[in-house]
Amino acid sequence: MTTRLGLGLPQTRQYELGKDVPDVARAAERIGYDSVWVFERALFPEPATQGLYGVEGLPWPDHYRDVADPLVTLTLAAAATERVELGSSVLVAPLHQPFQLAKSLASLDAASGGRVLAGFGTGWSLDEYAAAGIRPIEERGRVLDEVIGVCRAVWGPDPVVYDGEITRIASAVVGPKPARPIPILLAAGNSRALRRLVDHADGWLPVGMGIEQIASQWRQLQDLAAERGRTKPIRTVLRVNAEWSAKPHDGAGRRPFQGDAGQIVEDLVAHTEIGLDEILVELQTTTRDAEELKDVAAEVYEKARAAGV
Repeated sequence: MTTRLGLGLPQTRQYELGKDVPDVARAAERIGYDSVWVFERALFPEPATQGLYGVEGLPWPDHYRDVADPLVTLTLAAAATERVELGSSVLVAPLHQPFQLAKSLASLDAASGGRVLAGFGTGWSLDEYAAAGIRPIEERGRVLDEVIGVCRAVWGPDPVVYDGEITRIASAVVGPKPARPIPILLAAGNSRALRRLVDHADGWLPVGMGIEQIASQWRQLQDLAAERGRTKPIRTVLRVNAEWSAKPHDGAGRRPFQGDAGQIVEDLVAHTEIGLDEILVELQTTTRDAEELKDVAAEVYEKARAAGV
């Protein structure tokens, strides 16, 4: 079975948001990509109060200094396309007011004809949680649970009723409704997050940190689903943060998805053996502008399909 391919949309500071997002989204659809994707980085603390992913001493990448809002970016892409799905990998859900996030995603899905994939994660940045002011980072799991619950309620039939810690809807008509039930996909690695996924979500959003690790987590997730009696398939979309270069990497110390288009595709081929549904290829951080991003995206797609991906 052919693996679906997605492309990350341009959100970082070398791109012109209003012009380049629709342009790249249209190009992705024309090339043949199945989906386009956004990520969320709300701010860049300076000086840094914690390392990347909360790891002491690990610096934040420079491209995090200027990242466009994910829902605005997806809306621009939606207006410029007709076919591609519109995904987030990931929205840091606990940074958002649950009711407003549910309403925004429903509106985007209605406007796009049922193309939204709601990918949620809990995030890790203390500064982002402090700035958002929804709840402390220590409560992020509970807030994500409420976001999922509010989304299911708001997207479902009227009257909508919900009684949570943040959100209280006594009884209300809430529209527009999504064009179809919006799939909720979660980034999940630890046992509690995997249980949340199995019990309450439609899919999984792993990140390309090594074939063995992803394959092991996928087996663990499938075993847990069987143990908890889940029969509905789990949709899987792997994010790969590619480090593209015009010339091939010499091989010494090369990381997965680092190098030219041919080397990136070699790694795509290897990762398809895990048996995941889709691979999201993120190229925006190492291309100079939208023209180069479109050219590299086309080359990666054509080489991947020729290689049987």
